[in-house]
Amino acid sequence: MGHAAIAEHDQHHHVEHSYTGIPNKKVLMWAFLASDCMFFGTLISTYIIYHGKSLVGPYPVEVLSIPVTTASSFVLLMSSLFMALAVAAVNRKDIGQTRLWIFATAFFGLIFLGFQSFEFTEFFHRGVTLQKNLFGSTFYTMTGTHGLHVAIGVLWLFSWFVYSYFGDISDKAVDIESTGLYWHFVDIVWIVIFTVIYLVEFVGIGG
Repeated sequence: MGHAAIAEHDQHHHVEHSYTGIPNKKVLMWAFLASDCMFFGTLISTYIIYHGKSLVGPYPVEVLSIPVTTASSFVLLMSSLFMALAVAAVNRKDIGQTRLWIFATAFFGLIFLGFQSFEFTEFFHRGVTLQKNLFGSTFYTMTGTHGLHVAIGVLWLFSWFVYSYFGDISDKAVDIESTGLYWHFVDIVWIVIFTVIYLVEFVGIGG
């Protein structure tokens, strides 16, 4: 889209662009995600550094469940697909489809949080707590922080779902795209966490 076309589009939709031609809201979201990426990088690096250094159990291999976490990871991956469909729908100004896929994304986010709550409860019953050992401290801090990000995303998505009944969501394409960027980031971070905590642990044992 050329500058003239962007300007004409802005007259109708009041979208402010940066000097790069990218909407300011998306630039701000990218900046936030960049800082959040460094934050999660620190948490993941801390887990890796202290991996295997717990002096007392329970140890990761004693409590981690690949089948359960694989199922929850699949749910989160599917939610990213639904988010992409929601963004495509709002750009087509298809309010019905936008509403449907936003709700589906949020609902699958809730299912993921349900899996995480189940896992945390199981770990607690098996003696894994924040104070028990290094594994518990680093595991809960990293996955709990990610879970908080998912919860924020779910609330954000449900707010858009409610808004779609009272406002013109077809005029909020840039905002929905920004929400989508956040949601995809949360998904990507989980893939890294899943690899570092679960896959590396069991592949290492298998090797």
